[in-house]
Amino acid sequence: MILAIEGLTKVYGALRVVDNVSFTVPSGDVVGVIGPNGAGKSTLFSLVTGFLNAAEGQVRLDGKPIGHLSSVERARSGMVRTFQVPREFSHLTVRQNLMAAAPKQSGESLVDLFFRPGRIREEEDIISRKVDTMLDFLRLAHVAHTPAGRLSGGQKKLVELGRALMTGARLILLDEPFAGVNPVLIEEIVERVRELNAKGIGFLIIEHDLGALTRLVSTLHVMDRGRLIASGVPAEVLANKQVREAYLGGTS
Repeated sequence: MILAIEGLTKVYGALRVVDNVSFTVPSGDVVGVIGPNGAGKSTLFSLVTGFLNAAEGQVRLDGKPIGHLSSVERARSGMVRTFQVPREFSHLTVRQNLMAAAPKQSGESLVDLFFRPGRIREEEDIISRKVDTMLDFLRLAHVAHTPAGRLSGGQKKLVELGRALMTGARLILLDEPFAGVNPVLIEEIVERVRELNAKGIGFLIIEHDLGALTRLVSTLHVMDRGRLIASGVPAEVLANKQVREAYLGGTS
């Protein structure tokens, strides 16, 4: 079990935005989270990844509590998230965005910069080759030298995925990866997630596009008003009356 969410709760005044939510993500699995707007999904992601502090509950990564770790430390431990609105370095090229995400670069140290230039060049060559491989995998080689701010929404989502992969993440939390993305690039993202999952990388995905999401996930969790109201295989969850009333407006 790579991730365990245990009784997570976030309170703003009298409002319980996330209310005693618990579930797990098995190692190498793809798990989905759905729910209407305001259900608490993105807040849950922020609690899990350390961008917000929980009022109650615990998060475990590889069985170890990580509530004391910062968002950066959690990322270094192998869990990285993306955002519904991509946060690319808009003035940097796609290649530079991916280069910047590589961890533990000696060039970040002034001592190494001045006294170990050979080591820095060697590391940069290794990172550059990794970036070339990543650009090919993400089908972004043709825009490698384009400022990331000029990309389409779908391409920006792929850049964010690439930056997460450059960190060596074993679990990636995707926040609405298909939002604002054209159908062609949705298929690209779906295929990249499938290929990565086949290599053992796990995913926890928030998404409103049920068609794309249910093709990827083995387990679906549904949130409404901060609470988890259903969990299980997608077909059974989507047939649940409470889920249909909360998320699908009770349509038949």
